[in-house]
Amino acid sequence: MGIEAIGLGAIIIGIIIVLAIFFTFVPITLWISALAAGVRISIFTLIGMRLRRVIPSRIVNPLIKASKAGLTVTINQLESHYLAGGNVDRVVNALIAAHRANIELPFERAAAIDLAGRDVLEAVQMSVNPKVIETPFIAGVAMDGIEVKAKARITVRANIDRLVGGAGEETIVARVGEGIVSTLGSSSSHKKVLENPDLISQTVLGKGLDSGTAFEILSIDIADVDIGKNIGAELQTEQAEADKKIAQAKAEERRAMAVASEQEMKAKVVEMRAKVVEAEAEVPMAMSEALRAGNFGVMDYINYKNVQADTSMRDSIARTGSDKSDDK
Repeated sequence: MGIEAIGLGAIIIGIIIVLAIFFTFVPITLWISALAAGVRISIFTLIGMRLRRVIPSRIVNPLIKASKAGLTVTINQLESHYLAGGNVDRVVNALIAAHRANIELPFERAAAIDLAGRDVLEAVQMSVNPKVIETPFIAGVAMDGIEVKAKARITVRANIDRLVGGAGEETIVARVGEGIVSTLGSSSSHKKVLENPDLISQTVLGKGLDSGTAFEILSIDIADVDIGKNIGAELQTEQAEADKKIAQAKAEERRAMAVASEQEMKAKVVEMRAKVVEAEAEVPMAMSEALRAGNFGVMDYINYKNVQADTSMRDSIARTGSDKSDDK
């Protein structure tokens, strides 16, 4: 009797384990929920999802949601998008939002947008409720040399047809900034910009800056305009300082050339004096040679010495007069 009780208990435990494994592998509750929602799914389809390593709830729950919203979506579409790495629930939510807003959005396009890395639900919401992008202060210089800083608010709406392959918000901000700088640079005076800041938005908006992007620019509003530095005056000051340094460099070059020329002249004078001294040193030798040869007499020598003495006296008198004039 005890052995039969043990055997019956083992059978019951085995049945419980088998049922637990069966209900874990086969999502019966999910299948019942689908039937209750009017979505017919074969139990073997759910088992096939398990075998393909697809979480059935990630497919069935969005399918029920889409069916209740009146959308026609198949299990194969949802499962293939899931296997491709997409977010099935977000795509279905985007389809429901687009359907409610009367926006044409096929499942294939929504899946492509999601696989491209963009938030398709946010794109649909932005198509209904446009987004405002605020730029930082963008500086430009008017023709009169005054720097003008402008901040813009860009109202954009998502362009679903260009979400795949279209540029993002950074491109919009960069293009608007380029347009603001160009408009400020073409203004004859900064006062005109301050008087009519809407000229900036009108000019920039007419350039078609949203081409090739994932957005459609609805409006560009100048939120704030401020005056910056006097760039023209600073450039003139820097140019004057540069001209001054160039003039100083040229003057220094001329001074160095003059000093070099003076040194060269002094060197030539020293050289000439050396030659004179050398020549004077040869005079006694030439005179002695002339005396020996009879070409120079004693009287000639005496006259030569008298001339030397007279010249020395004149030099002494001239130096004495020069010293007295310097004392006065």
